[in-house]
Amino acid sequence: MKQLFKNIKGDRLIWAIVALLAMFSFLPVYSASSNLAYTYGNGNTISFLIKHFVHLVLGFSIMFAVHKIPYRYFRGLSLMAMPFVIVLLVVTMFQGTTIEGANASRWIKIPIVGWSFQTSTLAMVVLMVYVARYLSKVKDQVVTFKDSLVPLWAPVFIVLALILPSNFSTTAIIFVMVVVLTFLGGYPLRYLVAIIGAGFISLTMFVLVAKAFPDAMPNRVDTWISRIDSFTDTENATEDYQIKNAKIAIASGGISGVGPGKSVQKNFLPQSSSDFIFAIIIEEFGLIGGLGLFIAYMALLLRIVIVAQKSDSVFGKLLVLGVGLPIIFQAMINMAVAVELFPVTGQTLPLVSSGGTSIWMSCLAIGIILSVSAKREEIKQKENEEIDSDLEENPLEILSEAL
Repeated sequence: MKQLFKNIKGDRLIWAIVALLAMFSFLPVYSASSNLAYTYGNGNTISFLIKHFVHLVLGFSIMFAVHKIPYRYFRGLSLMAMPFVIVLLVVTMFQGTTIEGANASRWIKIPIVGWSFQTSTLAMVVLMVYVARYLSKVKDQVVTFKDSLVPLWAPVFIVLALILPSNFSTTAIIFVMVVVLTFLGGYPLRYLVAIIGAGFISLTMFVLVAKAFPDAMPNRVDTWISRIDSFTDTENATEDYQIKNAKIAIASGGISGVGPGKSVQKNFLPQSSSDFIFAIIIEEFGLIGGLGLFIAYMALLLRIVIVAQKSDSVFGKLLVLGVGLPIIFQAMINMAVAVELFPVTGQTLPLVSSGGTSIWMSCLAIGIILSVSAKREEIKQKENEEIDSDLEENPLEILSEAL
């Protein structure tokens, strides 16, 4: 154990926060999984707990392995991974199934183990690293829209176009995060306004074409529209079944909750262990538990900002923000959906919800952040060693300079 801690580098508080979130996740996931266990007829909740444990072990293994890689290597890796991600998204789009005419091609099967993998989450991480790489490369140059169109925006819009038909919420998150990162990276604001406008026009055109030719292109446009109508038109629209039960769960929780494992609404919420796990957490642990979880994510955000600020390069700063901010943003959206501050999106609660892909990609992103902070620690350690060496060799000279 001592040797293990010796090999762990990077920001210790980030390690602690992620470990606490992972350990806490066992309680709500085990409780909420009883719904799935009895739905599928076997009633075995232990199997879901073991599966969640395996997902976390693999996630932490990914995080540990990635944090040992010097972060400068992610420049080249993102460049090589972009074509692979695009091919993966194309394969996912065409091999996916349709459910009641709606495009559900979000997952591909992992050979041998047979698990499903949501390729859009991998695409998000790779794309954010790629954008950070480009912005750091042109940081001290005069950037024109024409020059950045192919190397920066073409891959972004290709990825978004491949994800959009089956997953609008993930597409929207990626687009918003790319815009935020380019803004932080100093990309000209007038060009960003043009990109946002182009994004809205493209989305409008897609919706119009999808509505005009629904049979030619199976999609989830009707689902998006119904969810938005349900959220905005509270007087006339029928309340979403999931939101209704989530609100009952939150109201039942009160200040201190009904207790771990005692949730009632987990039997009615279809996605109680993933999309709506925050509602189950508040029902079982109350406002105190929900607020504690929110504070944990805010603490993680603070450490991400600190690591970015202390990074020794522009690429390091943008890399940390690029892969770190989406984790917090996704967590806020998940919580907002549960309390009906946002339309239903299908986004999980990072590091807490069940689901292998979400856990693995969150751990991949955290591993990249830890890699950047580990480099900072390495530089600081070398500086301290040099000072100690100078003090041993020329103590009087160092003292006179200080005086």
